[in-house]
Amino acid sequence: MMRGGPMMGMDIKEEKAQDTAGVARRLLGYAGALRGQLIWVVVAVLVSSAMRLYQPYLIGVAFDQFIAVGDRAGLTRTMLLLLMTYGLSYSSNVVSFLQMAVLGQELLYRLRADIFARLQRLPLGYFDTHEIGDLMSRLTNDTNTINQFIGAGLSRVIGDVLSLVGIVIVMLSLNWRLALASFTVLPIMWVFTTYFSGRARKAFRETRKELGKVNAELEENIAGMREVQAFARERTNQARFSRINARNRDANVGANAITSAFMPAVDIISTLATAIVVGYGAYLALNNQVTIGTIVAFLTYVQRFFEPVRSISQMWTLGQSALAGGERIFALIDEPVELEDKPDAQPMPQIQGRVQFDHVTFGYKPGQPVLHDVNLEAQPGQTVALVGPTGAGKSSIVNLLMRFYDAWEGAVRVDGIDVRDVQRGSLRRQMGMVLQDTFLFSGTIGDNIRYGRPEATDEEVEAAARLVNAHDFISRQPDGYKTPILERGANLSQGQKQLIAFARAVLADPRILILDEATSSVDTRTEALIQDALHRLLAGRTAFVIAHRLSTIRNADQVLVVKDGRIVERGTHDSLMAQGGVYAELVSRQLTALRQNGRVEQEVAA
Repeated sequence: MMRGGPMMGMDIKEEKAQDTAGVARRLLGYAGALRGQLIWVVVAVLVSSAMRLYQPYLIGVAFDQFIAVGDRAGLTRTMLLLLMTYGLSYSSNVVSFLQMAVLGQELLYRLRADIFARLQRLPLGYFDTHEIGDLMSRLTNDTNTINQFIGAGLSRVIGDVLSLVGIVIVMLSLNWRLALASFTVLPIMWVFTTYFSGRARKAFRETRKELGKVNAELEENIAGMREVQAFARERTNQARFSRINARNRDANVGANAITSAFMPAVDIISTLATAIVVGYGAYLALNNQVTIGTIVAFLTYVQRFFEPVRSISQMWTLGQSALAGGERIFALIDEPVELEDKPDAQPMPQIQGRVQFDHVTFGYKPGQPVLHDVNLEAQPGQTVALVGPTGAGKSSIVNLLMRFYDAWEGAVRVDGIDVRDVQRGSLRRQMGMVLQDTFLFSGTIGDNIRYGRPEATDEEVEAAARLVNAHDFISRQPDGYKTPILERGANLSQGQKQLIAFARAVLADPRILILDEATSSVDTRTEALIQDALHRLLAGRTAFVIAHRLSTIRNADQVLVVKDGRIVERGTHDSLMAQGGVYAELVSRQLTALRQNGRVEQEVAA
């Protein structure tokens, strides 16, 4: 983003908790889109659950019909059938787990694709109020928690729920009295689950937020390591990270303490249910109202009843974490996107380069305008220099021209067309921008030059580099245009990165070119190369140049002096110097500073 961003210094925004049921429905909606895998999972789980339900029944039959009377043949057949059910159950579990792994990865792919797509469309102001590390945590860590639950737990949860339903039906069919007696513990289970669920959701929401802060702190410190070491901030930053890391640790310990307390509660309730079945079953058996085989089968079903409950409670931890991650993901996906094109917006025709600002008023926050009734006009091929103190509104003018934002009042027109009436992409593809802080992407030098025009040939890339005097230094690199660029261009100087940015703009062949302090961070030798290239670069193009250096703006067709969001002076360098106003004062101050640094000769000569 350009210097002087609209939200600099604002507090990081806190997001409200979302409706948990709504988050769960949306996650299930993603899974529901993968019907093929889900069908296989459901079929496999049904088979596995049916086999597990059938097994206690076979054990009861073995006791009552074959063991009691010594029927070895019947017992053998029953045991073989029981063995077959175990085999089918195992095979079905393999199929369900495999399909869930595929489904989990596909869901992860779609979630991350949707998150990335939304990030591409969010307004620039969003990134001023949200930490980059936290956004990366949503794309990686939060989606991973969902994948862990889907891949490792959802098939188990589906199977466990089906098992619970089946066990209840079988228990009622075997002996409704014993079934109702064992179900008396369910209200206790419901109370425990409700209590722990509410606390766990809040706790896991906190863990996701604290992990995002850890990632944000890491990203910021690694990116700013040169400044950290230059200002000897290592110990201070270590102490700060320790505090953030400790909050993350404490949040996770608290969340796990809550979930750990749930499992013993399930075990106590399970033991209570078993005691009820044994006691009441013994009473019924003594009164000849139930057989021993039925009691044995019933005890097995009671244990089987709480096995899925225990399994669900284990997956419950992952589920709460996944829901907390889902909240953060959908909060991002639901963010309002960049300015939408009008429904009837048309592609921008081939730009000639005439630019008008017609009584434009604009601000980044309601009620706080930063531009006031701005009027300007640039003819095709003209170079317009924007000068003025920091925070005067220069970058805001080019922000509106690029349609990063829309004017509150008035209109910005290109070739007489209001930029709000055309498709943003078609407008920006005919415009180029070179910023003070050059950002280079991973890849080679050639890849970065052709970033705005990927289909460009090697010859066109080289021609662009030659035009801005970048070819010589590139050809001296180990692999020339195929030289890999390290993260943030660490293997290049600031001037070299700036020349690559100029070559990138040239190759895109924009009709309107914006230079935002594009030469302020380079040495005088590199600037001389750039100044030499600018005469060729700007030929036939409309250019808006934001600069403080006299050598960059003295040859502009018109100079606009911006102060407090208004254009207070306009004219050529010579005419404004003759007026002796704000511009003349700015130039005088600059020349005084340059004279003190021994550089005035170079500036004046330029």
